[in-house]
Amino acid sequence: MNTVRVATYNIHKGVQGMGPQRRLEIHNLGHAVEQLDADIVCLQEVRKVHRREEQYFTQWPDLPQADFLAPEGYEAIYRTNAYTRDGEHGNAMLSRWPVTRHQHEDMSDHRFEQRGLLHSEVLLHDQAVHVVVVHLGLIRASRARQILQLQRFILREVPHDAPLLVAGDFNDWGDMVQRALMTSGLETFLGPRQRTFPARLPLVQLDYVYARGLTPLGVEVPRGRNWWRMSDHLPLIAEFGLPE
Repeated sequence: MNTVRVATYNIHKGVQGMGPQRRLEIHNLGHAVEQLDADIVCLQEVRKVHRREEQYFTQWPDLPQADFLAPEGYEAIYRTNAYTRDGEHGNAMLSRWPVTRHQHEDMSDHRFEQRGLLHSEVLLHDQAVHVVVVHLGLIRASRARQILQLQRFILREVPHDAPLLVAGDFNDWGDMVQRALMTSGLETFLGPRQRTFPARLPLVQLDYVYARGLTPLGVEVPRGRNWWRMSDHLPLIAEFGLPE
């Protein structure tokens, strides 16, 4: 069976801490993404540009963060969710395999949170696999409406018999999202929760990889003293078998 290894990671815009105590972690994140050794890496809170941070940090990368984080040979796909006074940030997908097409849809539910989804089609072992990267809102009612929008998007844009992955930061402390996505045939790993937030002392799982038309093989969250320093989330890695 051919397999696909998928990681999802909220990188907190490559910076940790606040005010004068904040530190640049994007270079460490570059090494970390490479260590994940995933075929597909789904990223949230990725900076394209931020003029104030560029001036503050002397080692701020010249490239947009998605391109900077992509290991050699990977293709980086990025689309903006949020525009701010000093720049913009959004979702990204890094793929070891060819990307045949991609698109973005705005999922903003109110003016205080700019959200979106990134949809790509990846050619894995000569099979088209659809990948959707999401970062849902902080308010439960917003998440419920965003899940309905996601379901409509999948019905409209993804063939019903095509393998599908939906990954990201769902900001859901309960099981509302999981129960809703099950009605669309999307399932995640059963068993103990893989706690990913907050990274220093993980209490809850906010980050998931859901799949349809793929065989779940295993899921893990990397541990160790260095992971909690790079972001407020830990990455989650899931492995699936492709249909034969």
